Amino acid sequence: MIDYFSLISSAAAEGEAQQTQEVAGATESQSTLDPNDPNAQQGSMGASLVGMLLPLVLMGLIFYFMLIRPQRKKDKKVKEMLNNLKSGDRVTTIGGIYGTIVSIKDDTITLAVGQKNSQPTEMIIARWAIRNVEEISVENEGEMLN
Repeated sequence: MIDYFSLISSAAAEGEAQQTQEVAGATESQSTLDPNDPNAQQGSMGASLVGMLLPLVLMGLIFYFMLIRPQRKKDKKVKEMLNNLKSGDRVTTIGGIYGTIVSIKDDTITLAVGQKNSQPTEMIIARWAIRNVEEISVENEGEMLN
């Protein structure tokens, strides 16, 4: 009686062996590197390492010049603006409140935001809460409020 399972498994094994030999022969014929030459192996490994690291370095440079550097410039301008605040400057807070600086003490600023019964309404806010300095002078503000 014929054992079909053993015939199929032996045929599959022969086919795999033949494919492995064909692939190995093709690789050897295409390869110009001597497998015993350590310098040739190091050169190909160095080239593959550069090929893997180059995209990462390029992405890092793109992130730096497109995201990090502009943000640092913006932060530097904001810090300079906050350090140059003085009494009489017309400012806008991060909450959208417009006012005139009355006094500055360390990290707190007193703003005059309006008038009630000819008395200025004052608010005390943190220095970091100033968004920007308006170009309108105090004299113009008084003319606009009256």
